Amino acid sequence: MINETIKVRVTETKQLMDVVVFDKRPSSIQVVLGSGVHSVKCELTPTRNGMAYAGTVMGREIVYERSREQVEADIARLNHREFRR
Repeated sequence: MINETIKVRVTETKQLMDVVVFDKRPSSIQVVLGSGVHSVKCELTPTRNGMAYAGTVMGREIVYERSREQVEADIARLNHREFRR
């Protein structure tokens, strides 16, 4: 099984970082930052306008810059690919 990774932006520093997706649904995305005993889970929820997902981890805000519709399409494409195997 291949772990899905996404790029999120740390709003304070404008830095992009890769995180591993733990669970992905249109209503929320759970990601894991770091690895091993120092890993931290974070839940990203859609913003009010639905154009991104945002969450906080250890006092820092991170943003996944994809809309809810794009995430739904990603989930459908991923499910379709797994179904075909």
